[in-house]
Order: sequence, then C-alpha cells, then structure tokens
Amino acid sequence: MNEAMTKSAVLRWNLAFSAGATAASFALLSPRFATSLALGALLETVNFRTLYHASERVLLMGGGASGAAVGAFGLRFVLLAAVLWVALGAGAHPVGLVVGLSLVVPAVLLAAWRARPGDGPSGPVPPPDDPSWDAWNPWLARERTPSEEEEE
Repeated sequence: MNEAMTKSAVLRWNLAFSAGATAASFALLSPRFATSLALGALLETVNFRTLYHASERVLLMGGGASGAAVGAFGLRFVLLAAVLWVALGAGAHPVGLVVGLSLVVPAVLLAAWRARPGDGPSGPVPPPDDPSWDAWNPWLARERTPSEEEEE
C-alpha cells in the first residue's frame, strides 16, 4: 500500500475542501450558511478521526468486533445526532450542515485515488484463441489453480 493513503492525507484534503467551501459560501451565500458548513465540517472531521481510530483498533490490532467496539460505533452516531439536533435548534442552516458533513467523501476518494497502485506489467496480450486463456480465472484475475478433478 502506498504511504499516501493515510489519515493525515485524508485530513489534509478534507481541510482544503472544507476551508474552500466555507470561504466560498461566506462570500457567495450567507454567514449563517458558512458557519453551518464549518460546523458540519468540524463534526465530520471529529467523526472521521473517531471512526479511523476505532477501525484501526478493530481491524489492524486483531481486536475483532467485540461488544465494546460495536457499542462505541453506535455511541458515535448517537453523539453526532445529539450535536446536530442542538445545532439545528440553535438556528444552523440544515443544508450547510449536510454539505459540511459530506466534505470528507471527496477527500477520501481523492486520497485513495492518489494512493492507487502503479500500473501492472504491460506486455503483449495473447490472441483470443490462445490456449493460455483456459488457465486464466477472470474473476480472480490470476491463473486457475487446478482442482483435484482436473488433475486426474
């Protein structure tokens, strides 16, 4: 895996998108919308960091999906919903909140695209009637492993 796909890379792109969207909405729309967008971006940043740390703990450290991990996953949504409810009650613009909460998606996609693996080996492709195609598994993109029936 390329080192470009890290939490910090995603957060850098997210900060760039969030700052740009907040500045543009402040200039083109209203301060209420821009403040709501910035609050949504802050909430999704905290939410993403929490999700990233929980995922690392469960998936990379071999903790498995324990009850505490599932409970923390649900608690994250409950806390996010409570903060959103308070923000909407205080007069936050709902569309600004949704846009701010959604800005992590292009940041993750861009960081993943930049961390994609390099091009594979390029060589001549055999003609369609070549017998080597019979040994290729298109579903797994590798050569077939012969089963016991095929070996006999």
